[in-house]
Amino acid sequence: MKINSIDRPDPNGLGGQPASPKVRHLGSEESKMNPIHFPEFLEGNPYILGEGAVIERLRRNSDLELDPNIVNSAFIYDASKRAALESIYRQYLDIGCKYDLPLLLSTPTWRASRERIANAGYGGKDVNGDNFRFLDALRNSYGAYAQKVVVCGLLSCRGDAYNPAEALAAADAHEFHTWQAMMLAEAGVDFLLAATLPALSEAIGLASALGATGKPYIVSFVVRPEGTLLNGTPLKEAIDAIDAAVSPRPLAYLVNCTHASIFRAALLHEVNSSLRVRERVVGLLANTAALNPEELDHRVDLVEEAPETFGQSVAGLHGELGMKILGGCCGTDDRHIRYLATQLASG
Repeated sequence: MKINSIDRPDPNGLGGQPASPKVRHLGSEESKMNPIHFPEFLEGNPYILGEGAVIERLRRNSDLELDPNIVNSAFIYDASKRAALESIYRQYLDIGCKYDLPLLLSTPTWRASRERIANAGYGGKDVNGDNFRFLDALRNSYGAYAQKVVVCGLLSCRGDAYNPAEALAAADAHEFHTWQAMMLAEAGVDFLLAATLPALSEAIGLASALGATGKPYIVSFVVRPEGTLLNGTPLKEAIDAIDAAVSPRPLAYLVNCTHASIFRAALLHEVNSSLRVRERVVGLLANTAALNPEELDHRVDLVEEAPETFGQSVAGLHGELGMKILGGCCGTDDRHIRYLATQLASG
């Protein structure tokens, strides 16, 4: 598919005031480190600790209001909200640093498409780039440990991530997601991650948009115990279809927002899984509820499990299934990631 040229907004500073020519972004020249080559990083580490929940933890804080369009992507422009966001990321950085584990962090850009940014009133700001620079500066504040931290540019589907009926067709998805993919890639993220995808059609278009940036990228699905995406497509068929349709193909695949027990069942399912799935899927960012997405979506009460239970079950996927990227999603916090880190570090 042909990628059209894109209009790029003028970037502004990360504070409450518009940037002037003398204002530097967080993550400016003096804080930059040598870029991390993510394919080598993934290949060279036996496991990578993933962050835990970010958006869902902010949602639990009654003093913080998430934007209905871009969720937490504008938190960096408000001092108190930026402090709350920084506190969560530093917890995960502190854990990774303490146990000397390679760490994966995701930019707060899950809903930062051009359409949503405009609807939220931030069309004049480089929301995607500023969020990367915010996170890059946090990473670099950890000195030598920063070389063990990778930052991915995070995207997701246009509509409800738990309603496959809202998924875009492949061509429409390519057009819709190209702008955000380019903004994140040009900001300097280590790789791109399209996460919480419920259907194959939009995943193909998203993958083609990510591949066109020249950055390595990973596609991540929500799955059912039967080994299918939420729309019923077998995981093996989804992977084969994307690998065949998109060049360059994804570096690998993940599953996210799925309980460890459901993930295990999906990968071991005798009908809808395969050895190829085991080869191409490299990890899980797990939630803490063994419920299906329809039961979890818009649920008011928090469904969680003990950090010890979470840590043991998620870490066990490394030894049993060879998973490399292991972290958290909804229901997790620093307690869950800390216990997971102890299990990985001792394994």
